[in-house]
Amino acid sequence: MTAVRRAGALLVAALVLVAGAAAEARAAGYRYWSFWERADGHWTYATEGPSTARPEDGAVEGFRFAVSPDSASAVRPRGAADFGTICAGTPAKPGTKRVAFVLDFGTAADAPSGERPPRGRTACARVSGDATAAEALAAVAKPLRYDTNALLCAIAGYPAKGCGEQVAAGDSRTTPAAGHSSGGPSLGLPIGVGVVALLAGAGVWQARRRRRDAA
Repeated sequence: MTAVRRAGALLVAALVLVAGAAAEARAAGYRYWSFWERADGHWTYATEGPSTARPEDGAVEGFRFAVSPDSASAVRPRGAADFGTICAGTPAKPGTKRVAFVLDFGTAADAPSGERPPRGRTACARVSGDATAAEALAAVAKPLRYDTNALLCAIAGYPAKGCGEQVAAGDSRTTPAAGHSSGGPSLGLPIGVGVVALLAGAGVWQARRRRRDAA
């Protein structure tokens, strides 16, 4: 393979990488309800869904509606999250458990087109001792809506439609995830362009060297 052909092949490979970086930049994340558990004063992303999680008496669970690229960058529920405060008006009862909820409906930027997020609120559910988080949530925040794959789509009827849909970076209603800056090109794009320029220069240099050696 000549130097020119080799450089051409490398350029094609680099362009594929750039295209992939551009596609990744266009896909900002997904609009969905994230599920959180409170422990030692901190929120942690739940390791299982609300339909299988079985919180203990005194647990604090949180739900946040937002646009996030993945669980690592998901934004946490806002507002007070103290069990004693949330469940102060719900006395303990034998054979039941109490679960405190923090429901954060997100911001206007997170909302689907034509919808306005309700004000965030807290609630205390008193349910049977073996109830799941989903059953406890249903006791205080109906109506809930699920898709065919049991993904939680709506809490207290919000949002009215949609479920975990992908949101493109160009969507004016997209909000940046925590720890990510808004605006500006994706880092992968300038890096890819730099790779193309570097490979192109290397190909030209190899071609000139071969012509000089042959002379």
